[in-house]
Amino acid sequence: MSSQTLTFALFGNVYQHEKSVAVRDVLLCLRDRGARIMIEEEYYDFLCCSELLSTDELTRQLGLVGPSTSVSTFSGDDFEADFALSMGGDGTLLKTASLVGARQTPILGFNMGRLGFLADAGARDVEATIDALYRGDYRVEDRALILVETNGNGGAVIDGSPCALNDVAILKRDTASMISIRTSINGEYLTTYQADGLVVSTPTGSTAYSLSNGGPIIVPRTGVFLLTAVAPHSLNVRPIVIPDNAVVELNVSSRSHTFLVAIDGRSTKMPEGTAIRLSRAPYVARVVKRASANFFSTLREKMMWGADGRQ
Repeated sequence: MSSQTLTFALFGNVYQHEKSVAVRDVLLCLRDRGARIMIEEEYYDFLCCSELLSTDELTRQLGLVGPSTSVSTFSGDDFEADFALSMGGDGTLLKTASLVGARQTPILGFNMGRLGFLADAGARDVEATIDALYRGDYRVEDRALILVETNGNGGAVIDGSPCALNDVAILKRDTASMISIRTSINGEYLTTYQADGLVVSTPTGSTAYSLSNGGPIIVPRTGVFLLTAVAPHSLNVRPIVIPDNAVVELNVSSRSHTFLVAIDGRSTKMPEGTAIRLSRAPYVARVVKRASANFFSTLREKMMWGADGRQ
């Protein structure tokens, strides 16, 4: 096993206690290997309030106090680490990716949620997974991101990263009325969607919101983006797959004169007439996968393909 000293930045779900029950195992496992540990401040406060880190024995074991402690905290994206660890589900990993941003720190997800297409290591896999990191027995997959730019605000749609690892959703708000989304690809008019919204997803995000709206599953690292309408007015509207070097331009009109833009679930209200430009980001998200992990076996398991549901 490598004797190098590694630094790990920990992020986690701050809403559900059960999605952090393995954090003590992770911290103790890292401590035993002499790692430097950084915990995002909001997550650290949550862990302490949830009594996951507040026992005297654990404090002593981890060295959380004193000048020799190997554990520190950081705020937001103010960190430098060899690996980012995400404790939660895929949503937590998406948040972690938005904070990692252009640093491209490799992200390892421990899945404490339900599906876990991105975060595939479980609570029972903590020691084996961390051992594998130190042995170099893992792979890092580069996942494309969608860059969101708008007219008039410097390209920053909402606070945080303007890039989506899963998807960008253009959605109606406030009323039951549909919105109109005029869509062009590389400057060529495609169509005007009359729908509740439009999801533009990466292959990584094809198993998320797009899938629930009838979109196809795309194998990760395939060089495409996917456009899927949300509850379209016409039954003739179907998902379309485009090259990921294409530029998608959207212009929205709405009876409420506003609409929502959601980047991996982080949403903000935008005024009618705002021009939105979507393109492949100049950097990628680097997702750590165990050497044994396989997308197709994960797909079969999570989607229960081949399972006999009869009693």
